[in-house]
Amino acid sequence: MSGGRGSLLAPLLGANRAAARALGNGLDWMFQRERLIQSGKTWYELVYDGDPMSVRYYGLPDEAEVRLPDGSVLPIEHRQFPVPLVLVPPLGVTTETFDLMPQRSLVRYMAARGFRVYMIDWGRPRKAHAHYGLYDYAERMFSQALERIREHAGTRELSLYGWCMGGLLCLMNQGLNADPEVRNLVTVASPIDLRGGGFVAQTAQLINAPAQLVAKYTDLRLQMLDPRMFNVPPWMTTLAFKLTDPVGSVTTYWDLITRLADREFVESHSTTAAYLNNMLMYPGGVVRDMTSKMAIDNTLASGQIELASGEVADLTRIRANFLAYAGDRDTLVPPPIASRSVDLVASQDKSFRVAPGGHMGVILGSKAFRAVWQETADWLVPRSAAA
Repeated sequence: MSGGRGSLLAPLLGANRAAARALGNGLDWMFQRERLIQSGKTWYELVYDGDPMSVRYYGLPDEAEVRLPDGSVLPIEHRQFPVPLVLVPPLGVTTETFDLMPQRSLVRYMAARGFRVYMIDWGRPRKAHAHYGLYDYAERMFSQALERIREHAGTRELSLYGWCMGGLLCLMNQGLNADPEVRNLVTVASPIDLRGGGFVAQTAQLINAPAQLVAKYTDLRLQMLDPRMFNVPPWMTTLAFKLTDPVGSVTTYWDLITRLADREFVESHSTTAAYLNNMLMYPGGVVRDMTSKMAIDNTLASGQIELASGEVADLTRIRANFLAYAGDRDTLVPPPIASRSVDLVASQDKSFRVAPGGHMGVILGSKAFRAVWQETADWLVPRSAAA
């Protein structure tokens, strides 16, 4: 009799515990959401602090192992490779891009694999930075960051790893400088040929037709306009990223309700939502340059882009070992747009890979750590050893 009563009570007790967890998580989500946000937890040293750009160094994690998104663990490799790895995020996003959660942190993963990890932080642009254009980011600030990293690391050779606009800035910097001391270059979902399909290409084509008419019948040029007119506010950046996965943006709240008793899921949901809802302003000068030089003229598809008067980035000068990725479901930068870079660079060692995921999923999704992080680390290991 008592056994029967116990078997009846067990589900009720389990349901009560689940309800209590759901209530506690729900209260935190409504009133103390900062307790749920797990981004930016990895310790770093500030190598350079500028306005707006700074540089971070991520040393080895204190733990003996790093937890991965699938629940497995990665033992930390304490033998570090001679060639440091420089992570380059795109503009418009926060540094949490590469340190989203402890178990979904690219900086933590790469440090655990034995790389000395640095990250360029483009900062939080303000209206005072509206005049900053592609040259300011791809050359002036980028090259300054690399010099500070070389001073801190005590070595000249580096590897660069950029996602989206970050990869594009890597390509532009190396197209300007053809730096022989950049040994390896990795790009993920970086737009090159804006006639290659997808949302970016469609937007570029919509802009192109009226722009060509204006150029034909008037003396007006985009470069003549005040860059402040082109500032993209944070909410528009957020909207653009959410549009890369519109269904996911709608369904995640339902997922939250149905899994409210799962603390780890609630933390993941809250952290991702905070990341997406806290995008940054895009400087007007960059938007103006990209509109005129990429969306309208599409000059980078042929390998060259003028970033400033007399300063031309020529991708055919790049000879670093090169690996490029695209997401198989990326509607923003589909594979045909990203793959063009492999045709253009002069590297002898180069390859292009398509990984699962959309524009954000390819670098941040649950499959990214196997399909992109691990594959990139495996690719870099033999190419980061002593010469």
